[in-house]
Amino acid sequence: MFTEPRRLSDFPRHRGWLEVICGSMFSGKTEELIRRLTRARIARQRVEIFKPALDTRYHAQDVVSHNQTSIRSTPVQTPAEILLLAGGSTDVVGIDEAQFFDESLVEVCKQLADSGIRVIVAGLDMDYRGRPFGPIPALLATAEFVTKVHAVCVCCGELAAYSYRIAASEKQVLLGETDSYEARCRPCFLAGPAAKSWHDEQVATNRAQQ
Repeated sequence: MFTEPRRLSDFPRHRGWLEVICGSMFSGKTEELIRRLTRARIARQRVEIFKPALDTRYHAQDVVSHNQTSIRSTPVQTPAEILLLAGGSTDVVGIDEAQFFDESLVEVCKQLADSGIRVIVAGLDMDYRGRPFGPIPALLATAEFVTKVHAVCVCCGELAAYSYRIAASEKQVLLGETDSYEARCRPCFLAGPAAKSWHDEQVATNRAQQ
């Protein structure tokens, strides 16, 4: 017969937890992920790193930030592969571009953390429409630690939390860099093309006055 634990000492003790690094494009999410994973390796912890196989923008295998910092990873098609490949001796699991995975990633991260593994996830919290993206909202709700990083708005220079798409596509998933997206603050994101026009006019005016 099952007996419910009644004391703290009755529960299994482990050090697993979930960290989520989120923000807009160009905000330094991947750079922060790489920094934490590198520190874990310096501490002689066993680290496994994964990313979606569809993300081949910079490298087919490496996780690469916009400023070209990189770390070797294993591309996977589904979150279930992470459970199979992480291994029982792993101390830390890093997952980049988590928004491209399906909702099953939430349960995978839970299982990893419950087994005593430190899980660090990085991803976009909103898509180009400003809507919650993929499994990130549920991961934010279940994480012990959440870090939201910000970019700089290309229109006004304020803190940017939105990824504004300048490419002509309405697909939710569109791989791209500065040729497809801009980091924007809320007012400039809502202003759409008008914000960019105003910015260009201001730049032209400032140059003419110099």
